[in-house]
Amino acid sequence: MAVKAVAVRLCAALAFTLAGLAPSFALAAPSTFGPVIGSALLCRSHLDNAYFHSYLTSAFGPSYKHEGGAYWFKADGSLWGAQVTDIIVSDDTSELVFVGAVAETSPDKLEQSIRSASGVRHLPADGSVFPVRRSVPGSKIVYFNDKSKIYCARYKPLPPARQVR
Repeated sequence: MAVKAVAVRLCAALAFTLAGLAPSFALAAPSTFGPVIGSALLCRSHLDNAYFHSYLTSAFGPSYKHEGGAYWFKADGSLWGAQVTDIIVSDDTSELVFVGAVAETSPDKLEQSIRSASGVRHLPADGSVFPVRRSVPGSKIVYFNDKSKIYCARYKPLPPARQVR
């Protein structure tokens, strides 16, 4: 009986240790990653943060941080030929629903990759050194240190109207 209790404790300790290591590495993206996440980032699909949180959790495990009104997931994938390291999905604290990704390339190169792969253009909003780039559907590419971040954000839909009797 004592041996069984020690084995259970060792298994529990190992599980907690591995859970602590989980955020330090990224899992490979599933085959649906491009169509599901890529379409959302380009504002080509409905944004439902609960759906995307569930999708990302099942694909990459639990988020490695919860910061700035978003859950951050480590990812090892490619979108439009650009390496993606992080996927971001909004929590329910904001009036916006959003999905974003951090790409290991400059905004200029990311925009070129997206345009070549999907035909969607992201034009600079102004003539500044670090302009926000916007597409007609509404996605944006911004500078994120020496990388870029692409995201789609929408206002949350209003709850269904209550019927007055």
